[in-house]
Amino acid sequence: MVPKKCFLTKGVGVHKDKLASFELALRDAKIEKYNLVTVSSILPPNCKRVSRDEGIEQLPAGEIVHCVLARNETNETQRLISAAVGTAVPVNENNYGYISEHHTFGEDELTAGEYAEDLAATMLATTLGIEFDADCAWHEREQVYKASGHIIDTTHYCQTANGDKEGKWTSVIAAMVFIE
Repeated sequence: MVPKKCFLTKGVGVHKDKLASFELALRDAKIEKYNLVTVSSILPPNCKRVSRDEGIEQLPAGEIVHCVLARNETNETQRLISAAVGTAVPVNENNYGYISEHHTFGEDELTAGEYAEDLAATMLATTLGIEFDADCAWHEREQVYKASGHIIDTTHYCQTANGDKEGKWTSVIAAMVFIE
């Protein structure tokens, strides 16, 4: 059971009930009709990223679907929430990559997204033996990682929202969804 394809998705939902808010975020992301099983952070070797629409076409309703899921929610008015996934893909596609999830309060889309991307890239860099200064800023380390010749691509996908003005539950999700 090793996924051959994957896709990124994200969504936001608002409702008076916390669970319904999460359901609406899943609907916004177009993954509400699956039985989601969250998994950890490995991007399988040779796993091809496809568009969300292409991925969803290949998954029938009710299927058990594995995903790396970042999720956050609040019922505090105007509180900024975010959920992000980051990916790091090795040059040698026969090796595995990494996916990270990050969920936080008070971070805008770029900040939360880059943090998730940094996490994934750093995890991959450490497994590949790439030497780097952990105290350097992400953009400096990103250049070191890519210049090493071992990491071909890093990216992030993030959803943010401000808490509902009336205090309803607001949920955000970001996910890497696998197709087996």
